[in-house]
Amino acid sequence: MSWQLASFVVVGLVLAVGWLAYERRRPSARMVAVVATLAAVAALGRDAFVALPDVKPITAMTLVVGYALGPLPGFTVGALGMLAANILLGQGPYTPWQMAAWGMVGLAGAALGWLSGRRLGRWQLALACAVAAIAAKEVMNVYTWTLGASHTPAAFLVVAGAALPFDLTDMVASLLFGLAFAAELSRLLARVRARMHVTWEAADGPDGLVGTPAREGGPSLGAACSLVALLLAGMLLLGPRAAGAGVDRVRAGAVQRSARALPAVGSSSVAAASQARLGVAREIAFLASAQNGDGGFGGARGQSSSELYSAWAAMGLAAAGRDPLSLRRDGHSVLDALRGEASSLNGAGDLERTILALRACGASVHSLVGGDPVAELLRSRGSDGSFGHLTNITAFAVFALRAAGYPARDPVVRAAGSWLAGQQNSDGGFGFGTRGGGSDVDDTAAAVQGLEDAGMGRDAIVTRAAAFLVRSQNPDGGYPQEKGGASNAQSTAWAIQGLLAAGRRVGAVRREGSRSPLEYLKSLIAPDGSVRYSRTGAQTPVWVTAQALTALAGRPFPIAPARRRAAAPVGRARAALPATVETAARRQPIQRALRGRARASAAAPAGPGIQGAGVHGLDGLAQAMGALVGALLAPMVR
Repeated sequence: MSWQLASFVVVGLVLAVGWLAYERRRPSARMVAVVATLAAVAALGRDAFVALPDVKPITAMTLVVGYALGPLPGFTVGALGMLAANILLGQGPYTPWQMAAWGMVGLAGAALGWLSGRRLGRWQLALACAVAAIAAKEVMNVYTWTLGASHTPAAFLVVAGAALPFDLTDMVASLLFGLAFAAELSRLLARVRARMHVTWEAADGPDGLVGTPAREGGPSLGAACSLVALLLAGMLLLGPRAAGAGVDRVRAGAVQRSARALPAVGSSSVAAASQARLGVAREIAFLASAQNGDGGFGGARGQSSSELYSAWAAMGLAAAGRDPLSLRRDGHSVLDALRGEASSLNGAGDLERTILALRACGASVHSLVGGDPVAELLRSRGSDGSFGHLTNITAFAVFALRAAGYPARDPVVRAAGSWLAGQQNSDGGFGFGTRGGGSDVDDTAAAVQGLEDAGMGRDAIVTRAAAFLVRSQNPDGGYPQEKGGASNAQSTAWAIQGLLAAGRRVGAVRREGSRSPLEYLKSLIAPDGSVRYSRTGAQTPVWVTAQALTALAGRPFPIAPARRRAAAPVGRARAALPATVETAARRQPIQRALRGRARASAAAPAGPGIQGAGVHGLDGLAQAMGALVGALLAPMVR
């Protein structure tokens, strides 16, 4: 076997092992998009400086990607960046060598991040870029050496000496590029990693809600194999030449690890579903901190109270096992707020939600200022058994009637269930209105729970609706409001409740190896105890957190009251309460009477930004490069 053929076999092995490891890792679609974008930017950066030989930013970019995101993204950006750049600059037998060399730069960056804990400063990163440039150039010198007639050490020194001016130029250029943007790009990618990588650990308890933990992080076998193959290449071509690179240990967002058994309350068929519930002290503490002086809740801390948010907060607290009346601000509870807002109720949706909240508080559902809400709700019932001739309103009417003590066999409840069953679309889903309208996740999940509460939970209709929910799951494990849209916390919470009502194991619902819906929901929990609406949205955190609690606790509707506890006055300072969750945001604005789909136009926070301080000297260039990369990455991270 010739030197050229042997070297190409080893280089091909390095590339194959690296990419095979990346494929076996099953990265999320969004992370694949981010890596592809970074590879494209690296290639464009190399092509942009074509007029300046050996002055290229690709080395600095590749090393920082490996440093911030880990070995496999770093390897892929370096290898694909070289391949894509050569489409313009020209392909040749050197291309696989370049791909392997700069893939190694990504692996070296990952090793540097692992060893340093990703705490390097600007100059340290820049020096690492310079060293990586020299190392990559030496690999290319090996390629040149294999083309010659003599393969002795002396011949290699001749090749390296001839290339020294060009190698030093690349080293200095990489140092300057590192000074210009390495620190900023590292911080930007750290935010991407924190938002898209989550480490899940097994919880003690049934797996119906918890699911099989998906492990991310830890030593990468693919990266190690790549290093071994590269080491063999060095031994084959140069003798004892060492090449080392470490592995990335991704440390992503913290996850709650304890699970406690909790009897399911509500629909009878859900009793056999997963009985585990997560520790939700942080979420409860967040809601407590958002309570207003009148006892009610607004969409976020400091916002004025409304029946919509107060009702959801009461249901969320009760689902989590906390008596809503045990939280008081200035002597007022959420029940006081609900009764004070009775005059503002408008339509069947408001009545249903209030009845459910009164039940969650353990109060009489018949006593409100101005009349009996149950009697008022029954007056909106149509001759066909529906309420408002809408699937959404009718499903919640079933919840409200069951909360008011009506049994599943009651003619009113059964008629509403029968009407609901007739509104199923051909795809198995349900829409907000009647049959023929577009199906969506939220209303399908609500209809499934309504059918279960009406004693029709084992019908083929529920089976088809559950199949629709399973098909609607996104690759990130979450659920969109409408199939094909972006995942959000509230639609995911609805899906979890619907799947539980249909008797499905939520932990087993995984689209092509994705995380489970519950794991997606947990990934949105913020340090302050709120639950984000989505990766980029944090609107109406009180609403979203409260609704997420119903799913985290595994409680379909209606929510039964929690065990009574002594009332705990809540003052302005709530330091004693543990707080930790993420602000949960409300979905796309659709003001729907029942769930109060108040369409607060959710101003999604901007994507990853640059966290630089002063702008002096090279920082100007750093901001320009960061702005370019940020603009390209923002649509992927949203």
